[in-house]
This record gives sequence, C-alpha cells and structure tokens, in this order.
Amino acid sequence: MDGAGRHGSPGTVDEETHVTQAPGDAYDVVILGAGSGGYAAALRAAELGLTVALIESDKVGGTCLHRGCIPTKALLHAGELADEIRESEQFGVNSTFEGIDINGVNSYRDSVVARLYKGLQGLVASRQIDLINGYGRLVGTDTVEVDGQRIVGRNVVLATGSYARSLPGLEIGGRVITSDQALTLDWVPRKAIVLGGGVIGVEFASVWKSFGAEVTIIEALPHLVPNEDEALSKGLERAFKKRRISFSLGVRFQGVEQTDDGVRVTLEDGSTHEADVLLVAVGRGPSTANLGYEEQGLRIDRGFVLVDETLHTGVANIYAVGDITPGLQLAHRGFAHGIFVAEQIAGLNPAPITESGIPRVTYCQPEVASVGLTEAQAREAHGSDAVEVLEYNLGGNGRSQILKTTGFVKLVRAKDGPIVGVHMLGARMGEQIGEGQLIVNWEAYPEDVASLIHAHPTQNESLGEAALALAGKPLHSHN
Repeated sequence: MDGAGRHGSPGTVDEETHVTQAPGDAYDVVILGAGSGGYAAALRAAELGLTVALIESDKVGGTCLHRGCIPTKALLHAGELADEIRESEQFGVNSTFEGIDINGVNSYRDSVVARLYKGLQGLVASRQIDLINGYGRLVGTDTVEVDGQRIVGRNVVLATGSYARSLPGLEIGGRVITSDQALTLDWVPRKAIVLGGGVIGVEFASVWKSFGAEVTIIEALPHLVPNEDEALSKGLERAFKKRRISFSLGVRFQGVEQTDDGVRVTLEDGSTHEADVLLVAVGRGPSTANLGYEEQGLRIDRGFVLVDETLHTGVANIYAVGDITPGLQLAHRGFAHGIFVAEQIAGLNPAPITESGIPRVTYCQPEVASVGLTEAQAREAHGSDAVEVLEYNLGGNGRSQILKTTGFVKLVRAKDGPIVGVHMLGARMGEQIGEGQLIVNWEAYPEDVASLIHAHPTQNESLGEAALALAGKPLHSHN
C-alpha cells in the first residue's frame, strides 16, 4: 500500500532533518508525505533539476515499507517455507517441521525492512532533497506548515497515504486488531477470525494458516477477493477449502465481544465464531482529515481528494497522488503517480496513467495476479457478444507440475481485437504479471503473443500457451 505512514498524527522520528534551501525561498516542489507516491515524486523531481522539500512525520517509505507490502510479504515467504517443509515428503525429501519461532520470523522481517529503509534514506540524501521531519498541514495554496515553520512551494504535492479502516462502532483495541497490530504480534494465534476477504484479509489468513492457526474469513460480499475476475475468486475459494481455511460469504458482521483470552464474533444471520483474535481487514481509508485540504478549496469525496487525469486538484498548483486519490490503493500506483506528477511539473507532459492497466497481485497461497478488465467489465464495455475468453489450466504447464501447483491463466479479449484482461491463479504466478501488463497496455493481439517464444519449462509458458489457444492454434491444451 501507498502512504506516508500515520500522517494523521505525529509519529516517532528517527531521521535527521536536513535543509539546504535558504529561509524564505520557495521550493519548486513541496511534498507532504514520504510514502510510495511522495518519495517517488521527490526522487524524480530532484532528478529533473527541481528543488524539493519532502515532509514526513514518521519514516520515509510510509505504510508500504514499514507496515504493508514489504513486512507482510516477508511473513508470507516464511509461511511458504513452513508449508514446503511440512509437505517435503511429496518431493522425496524427508524433513521434520519443528514449529514457528515467531521472534525469529519477526527478526527476519525487520532485517528486510531495515535494509530497504537504509537504502531509501541514502537515495533521498543523494538527490539533495530537503527532508523535513514533522507533522505538516496545508495552510495556503502554496504553503505547508510544519511545527510552526512555513514551507513554500511553487507546486505542492499531497501524498499523505492511508490508514487501516474499521467499521462504524467497531473499536480497535485488545484482541480486535488491524494489520498494523497484526504485524507486531509476538505470538501466533491458535484460532483467528479475519473480517474482510479482500487483499489484506486473504494474505493474513494465508500466512496464519501456514504458521499453524485455524482461520475463518468473514466477507459480506459473495466472493473472496471480490474486486477480481469471478473465475479467480472461485478458484481461490477452492484452493482455500483445500488448505482448510474456512470462510463465510455473503453475511454481514454484527458485533464482537472480548474476553480475557479471546473474541466472540456474531454475524447478522445469528451465527457466531470464537477465536483468539479478530483481524479487521475491511480496507484502507485516505489520510486526509485535519490536514487543511478542504480549507484550501480542494474537493473531497468520502475522504478522497478528487483530481483530473493529470492528478491536479483544480486548485492553484496543488496535485494529489497515491492512496488519497480514488482508485486502486497500491504502492506501485503511488510510484507511478509520483513520477507522473514530477514530470508534469517539469513540463514533460507525460501520458496519463490508465487505472485498468495497473497490475494487481495478492500474495496469498496460491497467488492471484491480474491486469486489465475482468470478463464482466469487458462485456459491459464492449458488449456481451463482443468478448472472447480462454482459460489455460496449469495442469498442462510443466513447471507448475514440478512445483505441484494448480491454477490457470485466463485471457479476455475484445472479439477480433486485442487482449484487454489477463487473470492468473497459482503459486508464484504473480511473477508473470510483468508480461501480462505489457500485453494489456500495448494492446497485443493473441497472435502477437503467440508468436513470441517462451522458455521451457517455465510458468511463463502458460501465458504463451493461453495466447496460442486463443489464437486458434493450441499446443499443450485442448481448444
């Protein structure tokens, strides 16, 4: 996730503020928030010769580096190793699984974060960016105030990120936690309930199951990962059933009671679930409250800052990037936004970012990866009879069989036109999303992809095989 960390409240600062700009001078760019979108904008703007002030109340790197993408994926990798040890006999390797040393896992996680954080600090310093530590607030259309100091910029970029949301009336505390607290647990729950079957929910469900917990997911919508193509949702549900991860779909949460040693969750259908902990994973909200945005005339909708295709707010030279703008809340979207805005300010007139062309990966086991339109979206956009769909089962992919993973690649194309959606399910399939986004964003036809030679044996072949089949000349699949 993108985000400037907990920018809504002052955080612990362990970075040294360095300012090279003379007092009273205006910066070319003042950036509020040093998460994915903010620091990307700062690095690119400085690279283009602009003077930059980067303001952050917590740590450079934001949610993604410190409380999101990186630490959660480290936990997921540890969980993957645990599963491989448990299941090693199917590969003819005898091993003994002795359990999870959660302190050791957390130490590994922290070492990954620390190394990346140190490198990022070095990057910021090397670009002569003025890093200003403190709680910033927009007090003018060209001014951010930080602890009584006014920082003036010819352009202002708002990049204050997001926070873990809860439901109305559902207070976080004790054994009711969000992903922020889940990442700091020094114990593995025996039983866990996850409220929300989106990306964050299924990733934590996956890692806790790998660590040995009994897990139940509660999702009010009809499917897990409900924003994905329905075929991916159903495929993940089958895989989770096989892993004995329980889930309740289409039923809303009603309430939770805490005891000294657990939680009791009640759903609107009257059913109850008990566990050691309740993880609230109902999405992330934009960190825009009490930062002066509305006072300066910015348009706000449900907390999100509204922008045009150039990420301009419509007020003076103020831009907004990343999680505080409506759309996908992804770190790489934040990176792209930050780079775009820096180039826009520098007068390079970059091409606007197409939201549907942003790749998406959910790092549960098995992985879910997609880019472009779902089948339903394609039929709505092009007409129900003007869409062709093909699924290639990983049963025909040699590398996937070596890894003993199941899943598929689904291609969605406009009839007689380009591929508009790529949807994949399976272990490690997130690594194939790079070619998937090239296919969609360069509007490749199945014949274009079919003519490319994919190395054998790789999981990457599955994309080539799917394209071959969609082009009418299947090799390792039935048409």
